Amino acid sequence: MEPIPPEQFELIVEESLDEVPEEFMSLLDNVVFLIEDEPPSDDPDLLGLYDGVPRTERDSGWGVGNLPDRITLFRGPLTRMCEDLEDLRDEIAITVVHEIAHHFGIDDAALHELGWG
Repeated sequence: MEPIPPEQFELIVEESLDEVPEEFMSLLDNVVFLIEDEPPSDDPDLLGLYDGVPRTERDSGWGVGNLPDRITLFRGPLTRMCEDLEDLRDEIAITVVHEIAHHFGIDDAALHELGWG
């Protein structure tokens, strides 16, 4: 797929976030969504990344002064792996759900077993 403008990619991400059930989104705690062009050079095919403290690992001292957890989507790898805009929308939605699952403490092995790997 040809690269798409950042604004169009952001719109597709917004649409994908709108597709996540509200019951699920309302459970997110202190999370921001970011878009970067490319992932770190040590993993050039990475589609998304959760960076934070999963809810299952937070203790009573967590919260005050903590920066938001971050879910970052990488435009380059996502657009390169997709054949068209429909495929891109699907892959972004899958990546969003995958990274949100990490916020809830679900690891990659469990996600693979559930078919979201």
